[in-house]
This record gives sequence, C-alpha cells and structure tokens, in this order.
Amino acid sequence: MTITAVLIIVGRVLLGGYFLMNAYNHLRRLEQTAGYAKFKGVPSPTLATAVTGLLLLLGGLSILLGVRPLWGIVALLVFFVPVTFKMHAFWKETDGQAKIGEQVNFMKNLAIIGALLIMLAIPLPWEYSLQW
Repeated sequence: MTITAVLIIVGRVLLGGYFLMNAYNHLRRLEQTAGYAKFKGVPSPTLATAVTGLLLLLGGLSILLGVRPLWGIVALLVFFVPVTFKMHAFWKETDGQAKIGEQVNFMKNLAIIGALLIMLAIPLPWEYSLQW
C-alpha cells in the first residue's frame, strides 16, 4: 500500500466520520435542530432537518466507503451550499459574539465545500473502495 493510498483512506475516514457524526446529531436531536432551523427562518424546519440529516448520512457513508462518491459529494454539496448561506449569515448578525461564531461556521463550511470540489477531481474508482 502506498503512502498516497494510506493518506486517502485516513482522509476518507476522518471526513466521512465528520459527516456521519453530524448526521447522527441532526437525526438524534431532531427537535432541537429543527428548533434552531425555525429560529433561522427555515421553512418546514422539521422536514428540512430530517432531509439534511439524511444528506449528511448518505454523503458521509459514500466518502467513508467509497461507494458512489460522486453521488455522495453531490448530496453534501446540496446540503452545504444553502445551509452555509442560510444558517450562517454572519453579515446579518448585530451581536458581536454571534457574528464571530457565525463567521467561523460560514468560513468552515466554505472550506468543506472547497474540499468536496477538490474530491470531484480524484479519479474513480477510488482505491480501496467498496464497489456496486
């Protein structure tokens, strides 16, 4: 196994695991997460939270296992692009602390979007991936 393969596998475990933990928290704390979405003005917050939790779950599994990575990355982009701008609109915040927190999350999400776009350039099939 090459160092490149090891780095890709470790990266997939870390990144896929991150999305899976977020999916778990989304779905396990559906009421709380939907309440926050409602506070942020998301229409149908419970449904939106459940759908976004499923997008995170599918995307995380896809990256972790290497199964249909294009579909998984698209699912994550469908999650991250609107969520980044709707939920972390730091420019709308008037409280300084809230503004900083939202800006940190906004920038983190932009970095994740950038990483997902870079992953689209990795030739398929990924090494050590489950295929179906």
